[in-house]
Amino acid sequence: MNIHQCRHSLVEWCASRYAARVLLEFAPNTAIDWFAVEEWLAPITSARALAETPQDHVFHAEGDVWTHTKMAMEALVSGSLYAALAPGARPIVAAGVLLHDIGKPSTTRLDGEKLTSRGHSSRGDLIARVALWRLGATFDQREQVCALIRHHQIPFFGITKPGAEAVRLARRLSLLTRNDWLVAVADADARGRRCADPHDQHRIVEHCALWAEHCRELGVLDAPQPFASDHTRRVYFESEPGARLPDVLAHDDTVCEVTLMSGLPASGKDSYLATYCPDLPVISLDALRDELDIDHGDPGVVIAEARERARVYLRAGTSFAWNATNLTPSLRSQLIELFRGYRARTRIVYVETTPDEQSSRNRERSDPVPWAVIERMLARWTVPDLTEAHEVRIVLPLAPGA
Repeated sequence: MNIHQCRHSLVEWCASRYAARVLLEFAPNTAIDWFAVEEWLAPITSARALAETPQDHVFHAEGDVWTHTKMAMEALVSGSLYAALAPGARPIVAAGVLLHDIGKPSTTRLDGEKLTSRGHSSRGDLIARVALWRLGATFDQREQVCALIRHHQIPFFGITKPGAEAVRLARRLSLLTRNDWLVAVADADARGRRCADPHDQHRIVEHCALWAEHCRELGVLDAPQPFASDHTRRVYFESEPGARLPDVLAHDDTVCEVTLMSGLPASGKDSYLATYCPDLPVISLDALRDELDIDHGDPGVVIAEARERARVYLRAGTSFAWNATNLTPSLRSQLIELFRGYRARTRIVYVETTPDEQSSRNRERSDPVPWAVIERMLARWTVPDLTEAHEVRIVLPLAPGA
């Protein structure tokens, strides 16, 4: 196993950590080299695909997605919010704007007489993650850009939610990205368009400013929400909005801990457990698949057996590890709900390596995961975040020469 770099929180807040080796840099109030931008975009999506994707005229009277993207970028680079950002943060925010609508070509459809692109934010997040991973962006670069893409519309409507919901949403987002970066992306998205009714554009821009003030009042505009403990944070996000306060310590009723592994096949999950948790009982879906002689295409029986074995440990209050890819929030939440029902503390260990190393390791396995299966996994690959479990540990390969 390669030496790995471990961090106990998903997001670190020093903007100087964000190298711009992969992302483009734009100085404030300068002209944009669109030829260079199109070259940079090509491995992720094509400008032509964006230009061929129409938008509904009510909120996008300017026309296609590429026209809107260029207008949004120009609004960003010429705006005061971008100029106020630390230099190391600007490539992250600029990439968030350039990529914020890359999910629209695959989600745009006609609903009656109205063009819609429902789900384009989450689709864009998934597209960007795979592309930036393959391009060699740092983990922090990639995940910050992906968070900005996935949540870029929230400042448009977040302030209109009932009070307790808006508060929890702002606090949750502060653990995933920085709300001031998110507002900069949303503000550029709002200004870089034309609406059939100009009042609609004015309202969206105003909502972005109100979201910034909302976050500033909560103390989460440029920093993550602190919690009294990891368990307090977990209970806060399990509870109804307004039912808990982040600074009031929640009683910790946990009796054991489940280590939930997460990561693409051949990313190093087995090696992590063998190195750092050698004495921990492990429920491995791969081992169960071999034991039950079931191939990769039929997971139902394997998962059912794994859950039953987990219940044996949980009833006894015995800590153990669940070793599988666990690449989606919905899958992880189902397991965490099972563990929480037995008062287990949950630690997610997310393991990642480079595309070349992952592919090489998979080929060397006695039973390689078929490429078609990996492609399906990549299409829904989402990294765990701190709102999902008591702890999220990120394990990455050290950079060359580190």
